[in-house]
Amino acid sequence: MRFLFTVQGEGRGHYTQALSLAAILRKHGHEVIAVLIGKSDSRQTPAFFINKIEAPLFEFSSPNFTSFYKQKRPNILISMANNISRPFVFKDSLQFIKQKIEELKPDKVINFYEMITGMAYGIYRFDKKMGIEMITLAHQYVLLNPHYKTTADQDVKFYFLRMLSRITSTRASKILALSFRDMPGSKQKKIVTVPPLLRTEVFQVAPSEGDYIHGYMVNAGYFDEVSEWHKKHPGIPLRFFWDKKGAEEVTQVDDNFILYNLNDERFLWSMAGCMGYATTSGFESLCEALYYRKPVLMVPVHVEQEFNAYDAGLSGVGISAKKFKLNKLIEFIPEYAPDENFREWVHQAEARFIGEICG
Repeated sequence: MRFLFTVQGEGRGHYTQALSLAAILRKHGHEVIAVLIGKSDSRQTPAFFINKIEAPLFEFSSPNFTSFYKQKRPNILISMANNISRPFVFKDSLQFIKQKIEELKPDKVINFYEMITGMAYGIYRFDKKMGIEMITLAHQYVLLNPHYKTTADQDVKFYFLRMLSRITSTRASKILALSFRDMPGSKQKKIVTVPPLLRTEVFQVAPSEGDYIHGYMVNAGYFDEVSEWHKKHPGIPLRFFWDKKGAEEVTQVDDNFILYNLNDERFLWSMAGCMGYATTSGFESLCEALYYRKPVLMVPVHVEQEFNAYDAGLSGVGISAKKFKLNKLIEFIPEYAPDENFREWVHQAEARFIGEICG
């Protein structure tokens, strides 16, 4: 079968999921004919994805969370206003998606939570007019599962996230909800619970006990916050990763504080050898930390990551905070008690994805 991927280009997670699924599909004789990446001007497609995806890449403009206050926490209202003010840009993006699907004629489209793709399916009905079904894939779809229970307060907090999840999955033939744990799906809502898509490299690196804190900042604005903590605790080594545009490959603040441009192999080796992980709560790296049994401090940047952090907490991944107070992570390490069934769940991924996508 010939697959077209469409990927939301915010953060690291959707890229690594796409790489993992592409490897699984190729292993079983299928082809990824192209990848369409919806991104904002403030993000660049990671080099590791460009180098490893082995398919033509095309970029287009797509809605994103606008950052404010030194590029730290995105504001949902500012984001909505900014995106609503760009209708002509997104009209061009809808046309771009339409053109590529009509030109490439894939057997199926796999959508990694890309909003424009969901809208395009709602408008142009590629499934009905061309027989090209769309399968969507993301952790956020767990929220659409009636078997996943949230409180009344969480229902209000996650309202826009549920709404976005419905938009991205418009006319989807199947909704694959990546989950930390196995749970029933919903045939009526076309939701199937599936394991996380960890990259092959994760299974090739053996974890070890280190003396440093590994970290990831999705927004460069958190640099000041981490720097302030480091000044107060200069004896604790920090190895942080970021995707700051134009940054050097390695930025060494001092002997105990080093920043790296996002690199998938270096990131995994650093994760596997750390004593703990501090992150802005991307789903993929939380899964990697849980697989390596590394305690985590989660500092969510926006509502998607608040949900990631909440759900990860149910599997014992770590603790949440509003700031990078790394001493909280150090204090938590002796109490760390992760889900013992997670590894077995992850190892079911290949068979489950082939069954759901190619069956």
